[in-house]
Amino acid sequence: MHPAKSVIFFTTASGAGYGLLIWLAVLSAYGLLPASLVFGLVALGFGLGLVTAGLLSSTFHLGHPERAWRALSQWRSSWLSREGVASITAFVPLGLFAICWVYYGENTGLAAWFGIAGAAMSLLTLYTTSMIYASLKPIPAWHNGGTVAGYLVLGPMNGAVILAFLTHAFGYDDASAVMQVAAVGMLVLGFAVKLLYWQQIHAAPAVSTAGSATGLGHLGKVELTASPHDSDNYLLREMGFRIARKHAFKLRWIAIVLAFVVPSLCLLGAISIEQSAIATVLAALAWLSCQIGVTTERWLFFAEAKHAVTLYYGEAAV
Repeated sequence: MHPAKSVIFFTTASGAGYGLLIWLAVLSAYGLLPASLVFGLVALGFGLGLVTAGLLSSTFHLGHPERAWRALSQWRSSWLSREGVASITAFVPLGLFAICWVYYGENTGLAAWFGIAGAAMSLLTLYTTSMIYASLKPIPAWHNGGTVAGYLVLGPMNGAVILAFLTHAFGYDDASAVMQVAAVGMLVLGFAVKLLYWQQIHAAPAVSTAGSATGLGHLGKVELTASPHDSDNYLLREMGFRIARKHAFKLRWIAIVLAFVVPSLCLLGAISIEQSAIATVLAALAWLSCQIGVTTERWLFFAEAKHAVTLYYGEAAV
């Protein structure tokens, strides 16, 4: 599949934003974060900003972005529509949480309940986003539980790393200690999820072949003798994108090192170092590395997926 920049930005930005907001709600509910106006503006503003920017960027991949609102009416049958409804609904409790924090200086009690409700809606939104891809039977690499697990884990993982840095930068020692451990735990979980996903998509037998797609398999091996088109077309651009196996292997290692290994080592270093400034720098490096690694992983998620329609353009099996 063609890894469109707008969709990659959408999945990484919104996932990180929802993840950050989830952890803000959890820490507030446990009374680990002071209701500081400045911290609230920075953390909540950044989380909501990432979510908003990601959702807006997702419309750029549509043929007619101005008609995106019409998708909301198809929630009974469309996961894309359900995602739109869930994401908009999530803004209600999250907005109330932000108002209580910023305007009333309160992030516990009723405000915390607004945050928890927003966190639940954020997880639901991540789930609906994952189901947009997991529900597509013509793309076997997506049509599995690993896709759902990836979205539900990588978003909160990214958000945990961001909040670990922010709490360090603002000198909230108790919250920082919790978030460092939580972030490392999420990084380990994210690493395991991605390894299992990659193993699954390679170990799974082919769902369709050129023979089954054309209905001629009973006659013997089916091969393409001529291209169906004389020139490039939409199907080839969007669904016939190919990446060499050697490049995919290198990019996987880049994703593993930058998204999981380096952030874990940086955060473990921050935990063991007493010097606050150095620990903050390590937390910042963990965030930067994680963001680049997750973006690489998202690009691979799309680039490695094969659509069944490519069987009519020379692909042997998907």
